[in-house]
Amino acid sequence: MNIEELTQALMTFRDERNWAQFHTLRNLIVSLNLEASELLELTQWKSDPEIAAMPEDDRQMEALRDECADVLLYLLLIAAKGGFDLLRAAAAKLEKNALKYPVEKCFGSSRKYTELG
Repeated sequence: MNIEELTQALMTFRDERNWAQFHTLRNLIVSLNLEASELLELTQWKSDPEIAAMPEDDRQMEALRDECADVLLYLLLIAAKGGFDLLRAAAAKLEKNALKYPVEKCFGSSRKYTELG
């Protein structure tokens, strides 16, 4: 399934349940943040080694996949509501980031672009 097919399946799922009425841009953005918090919760109180071991635990990986999928689905809904192509927006943002973070200034550094000099 490609992203267009996934978006269409998501819209069909939404429309079959008459949920579009609840999908204001504000509600979708709030919901995205709630789902992102659920993703973050998977790592709460865990050490770095415990988090690194997550791929070895089927139950934890299912939770990780589910929460990532929820975030993606809300991003697709936001993009549809906003009337933009999410893949094009991501590609454009990557180009902007390449200008902000030129390899010769940021290689191996975690500094923000405003601190690169």
